Amino acid sequence: MSWPITTERAALDRLESLGAEIKVAYESKTTRLHAKAWLFHRKSGFSTAYIGSSNMSKSALLDGLEWNVRLSQIESPHLLEKFRATFESYWEAQLFESYERAHDAERFDLQIKGERQIMPETKLVAFDIRPYPYQREMLERLRAERELHGRYRNLVVAATGTGKTVLAALDYKRLSAKDDLSLLFVAHRKEILQQSLITFRQVLGDGTFGEMLVAGQRPKRWQHVFGSIQTLTRLDEISERHFDVVIIDEFHHAGATTYRKLLERLKPKYLLGLTATPERADGIDVLAWFDGRMAVELRLWDALDQQLLCPFQYFGVHDNTDLRAVDWRNGRYAVDQLDNLYTGDHARVNLVLKQLKKKIVDVRSMRAIGFCVTQRHARFMAEQFNRAGIPSAAVLGYTDHEERDLALKKLKRRELNVLFAVDIYNEGVDVPAVDTLLMLRPTNSATVFLQQLGRGLRLADDKPCCTVLDFIGLQNRRFRFDLKYRALTGTSRKKLIDGVTNGFPHLPAGCHIQLDSVAQQIVLDSIRAAVPSNVRQLVAELRRLGAQTELSDFLEKTALEPEDLYRSKRSFADLRRRAGYDKAPTVDDTKLLARFETLLHIDDPERVNFYLDCLAAHVAPNVETAGDRRVRQLTMLHYSLRGHTKEWRQLQASLNDIWSKPAVKAELRALLVVLRERAKHVTHSLGLLKPIPLRVHARYTRDEIRAAIGDLRAEKPSSHQTGVHWSAVNKLDVFFVTLNKSAAHFSPSTQYRDYPISDRLFHWESQSATSTQSPTGRRYVSQGNGDTDVLLCVREVGKDSRGVAVPFVCLGLADHVRHEGSRPIALTWRLRTPMPAAFYERAKAVAG
Repeated sequence: MSWPITTERAALDRLESLGAEIKVAYESKTTRLHAKAWLFHRKSGFSTAYIGSSNMSKSALLDGLEWNVRLSQIESPHLLEKFRATFESYWEAQLFESYERAHDAERFDLQIKGERQIMPETKLVAFDIRPYPYQREMLERLRAERELHGRYRNLVVAATGTGKTVLAALDYKRLSAKDDLSLLFVAHRKEILQQSLITFRQVLGDGTFGEMLVAGQRPKRWQHVFGSIQTLTRLDEISERHFDVVIIDEFHHAGATTYRKLLERLKPKYLLGLTATPERADGIDVLAWFDGRMAVELRLWDALDQQLLCPFQYFGVHDNTDLRAVDWRNGRYAVDQLDNLYTGDHARVNLVLKQLKKKIVDVRSMRAIGFCVTQRHARFMAEQFNRAGIPSAAVLGYTDHEERDLALKKLKRRELNVLFAVDIYNEGVDVPAVDTLLMLRPTNSATVFLQQLGRGLRLADDKPCCTVLDFIGLQNRRFRFDLKYRALTGTSRKKLIDGVTNGFPHLPAGCHIQLDSVAQQIVLDSIRAAVPSNVRQLVAELRRLGAQTELSDFLEKTALEPEDLYRSKRSFADLRRRAGYDKAPTVDDTKLLARFETLLHIDDPERVNFYLDCLAAHVAPNVETAGDRRVRQLTMLHYSLRGHTKEWRQLQASLNDIWSKPAVKAELRALLVVLRERAKHVTHSLGLLKPIPLRVHARYTRDEIRAAIGDLRAEKPSSHQTGVHWSAVNKLDVFFVTLNKSAAHFSPSTQYRDYPISDRLFHWESQSATSTQSPTGRRYVSQGNGDTDVLLCVREVGKDSRGVAVPFVCLGLADHVRHEGSRPIALTWRLRTPMPAAFYERAKAVAG
């Protein structure tokens, strides 16, 4: 039988007529699945797979010259298992949707013709608009900000083109699920308002939703209004609490008088700001409307991984300039001195030109933006490039809009190859054609750096990547390369040092970072000096901040995470003692404080709040009257701080000892407040009518989980370490799953037996000796009849980079879907609560 090589609807319809079940990915932003592989299941057990270049056509399979490999279930069972696992994950992914000719033919035809997901205003699409994984994670973070932290004014920061309006519509849909909340959507252009209204109608499935307030159009109902800022500022009759939800697009404009007056007047239940660039060139802090914080941020790294942005090739080049003598004022270099240093520096210009010709195949084909210090510097650079035969122009603050637009058009047509700018192209300008960036000024702000980088990362059909040339000189010791490169790579400080040293080996596909030898040393020296890490540096920072500094303030002002402080048995009390502020802790205090590292994973709000309530009392809780659920939570704390010690076999005595130590109590209380504040996702009830104090999507150690189900008590410590635990009292099977199994302890054939198929389905394999006829096997395969439950607890790796055991994420209760085989049994479980979006994406990558 002959099959078309391209995906035409006729091919899908033919397959459907043959009884095939079909799924289609309509997503057009990212790379299409182009796998050419076939898996034939045989009941005999002799299944085979073909992987290669052949399409399903006569010419490919019989006549053409093609490369294929045949795999046998008998010879390579683990490869076929991995093959099937990958297919199952695609099959269950939301990206792929079932296709039936009767319902989906029109949509398929429109997508093939290049239509977008958002259709014309006159016609609603006949399918739900679902969030992408990164959008689902952002929605979860927004929910956490409101439900965990009581923050109802939130700013969403995400790159242009990542669907902020769709995200806002999905967020509003969830908020108004029970009540029809009134809405005001504000933008500064009619075109943005029209497209936003269409988006909301599609997401909500309501073609009559919303009214326009712009250019003479005036609402009748005033329930859901999409209005221009220019019109709204003239409407004093709108009461301050008229709208329940206010969404402001391009929130970086909020520094303008018109926006400020509107924000000061309105008092909505929910305020949501949307922007790609939260830091304004004029220094006005728009974060002031949100208590100085960004609630949700789509990191550059995530956007690159999702293929929402163009990959970049970044080159850090030493430019032979010495900035150490330039005055440092308010966190930045003195601009006038930088201008004098750079303007007229022909040697630096020659180096820039030399590096451009070295890194760009055809300089006359590039479309570049050069970021300069001052207008004089921009004009100087344009003049020198024109003399070198590279058509260039300076676009300055006083350049009128028509001239700016003309310059951009000339750049797109390659009539100009470089536009040298000062601030004006940092934000708010969409120039997908830009494929080269010249960083000609030192930028100490990570936000400004990302804004500038973002000018070149928009996707374009004729742009495989963006080339970035960053010219680096000797810097003032207060210049923060660590902020810049951590924003660029989305990594920790320790991993950043490793990346700079080893050439950044772990980057998204298509991305590359290269520093020349001198630039590399400058960056390394800066990173190592920027943030305190060893005890001596930490103590020096604490002395600088003063004796009244609390733990939370210390972490915030030093840009440290709790993991940076509580390592190698360190504690804040120890730092205070070394700084001369407090007397030395007792030996017993030190033992307990050294165990605080085991608490850093805690993100269960019920547990944190219970502990904080208990710590507010002078005496320890009474285990006789606390109740079973609370006693188990206290047992969890006992094992975190004591471990499997034989010294403390009575829970009450252990708690009394902890509560008798003021330094331990004070630091424990301060740390728990920090942990509560950094929680980023909502947890859910386990759903069992038993006193098990576990929350779905919170993290716990193995001992904490066993203590929570009542199978681990202070009186009877044990060292249970297997991957399964049967709790007879609770009639509960607990599966402890580590996705990335170490090759030192697992053979290749067992590497891929436990993995997520989708955010709800999980493939798990029993121990090798378990048969379907054994009592344990029968319990697994018959789960769902109401007699027993299964609790799935999963972690990505066994130990972190410090060698510390990684806690498990409680994914909640799961139900049997199907099983096959025996000794071992391969089972698929359906989670009652979907995995958190971020965890699923990471788990899928680890397991894959």
